[in-house]
Amino acid sequence: MRKVSANAGIWLPPIAMMALIFALSAMPAGDEDHGVLYTLVRKAAHFSVYALLLALWWRALVTKVSERRALALALAITLLYATTDEVHQTFVNGRSGRPLDVGIDLAGALGASFLIARRRPRRRAMAGSP
Repeated sequence: MRKVSANAGIWLPPIAMMALIFALSAMPAGDEDHGVLYTLVRKAAHFSVYALLLALWWRALVTKVSERRALALALAITLLYATTDEVHQTFVNGRSGRPLDVGIDLAGALGASFLIARRRPRRRAMAGSP
């Protein structure tokens, strides 16, 4: 029983992150203009959240498939979710779905992918070194 709960626990973080993104996206927005700094912080949040989402999916998927396949699947899941999140926002009062935001989300996911791909071979090479 312990092994099942430990294995299930690896899938909870990416699902919880997706639920959090959905909840935040469901919040209505007002018409007020908050300025450039506010906009930059929100776009940085998009980048960071989707980088984290990719990393969480990779961490879960790598328990079932190869590292390379896990990274490709994590990227596909993250991009698909970013797209559906923007579609979801078109139904929320005061919100809109923007292709630019999908691009920022994708950039965050690609950034995380790059770091994971770059880091992984070095660890294997170091493990094989005397």
